[in-house]
Amino acid sequence: MSLWTRISDALAALANGEGLTVVFDRLRTPPERTVAFTIAIIALGAKMAKADGEVTRDEVSAFRRIFTIPPGEEANAARVFNLARQDVAGFEAYARKIAAMFKGDRETLMNIMEGLFHVALADGDYHALENEFLDEVARIFGLSATCVRGLKERLVPDLPHDPYDILDVTPEATLSEIRAAWKAAVRANHPDRLVARGIPPEAVRLAEERLIAVNAAWEEIERARAA
Repeated sequence: MSLWTRISDALAALANGEGLTVVFDRLRTPPERTVAFTIAIIALGAKMAKADGEVTRDEVSAFRRIFTIPPGEEANAARVFNLARQDVAGFEAYARKIAAMFKGDRETLMNIMEGLFHVALADGDYHALENEFLDEVARIFGLSATCVRGLKERLVPDLPHDPYDILDVTPEATLSEIRAAWKAAVRANHPDRLVARGIPPEAVRLAEERLIAVNAAWEEIERARAA
């Protein structure tokens, strides 16, 4: 059964009047967490699009960069998007449900945040309202300020670059501590580990970009410390 068929089944199980927050209560274990991960990005992306006042073709097509949507399955993705936009529940309720579902799984929550950044940046602009939205989602997810800065510096054009933020460490950390953080990030972004955490195979390709940035940050710090 395909991911999108499982998403369709999850939506079909909603009783009349139930919102998407109910879906997150029902999708807590593998393989259902893969469905939840996908719905989380689409649903929060829809709330974010609503927050900045308009939905562009670029924002909608950004989902195609994260997920492979086969011909004929667009309706299932669109249904999630539209349910989220129409749901009276605020984005905070979605974020809290997702944070509870992936409690203790910081890496998966970071992966969801990264997907949201790609949606926010799809139209070529990073709006103040999108920044506020993403900061609040990150706060609800329990992600550190350093972690969020690292995501922004890696993904938002023209922001100052700090390799310590990319590795989520402080400049005061020892080289051995930074090396440990780098190795942990490399392990966490291995495709097999990503799939095991419930991230759809289609979204795993984003990990290649993360690994490039993580390795570059480590090399930059190592060179600077050796100088």
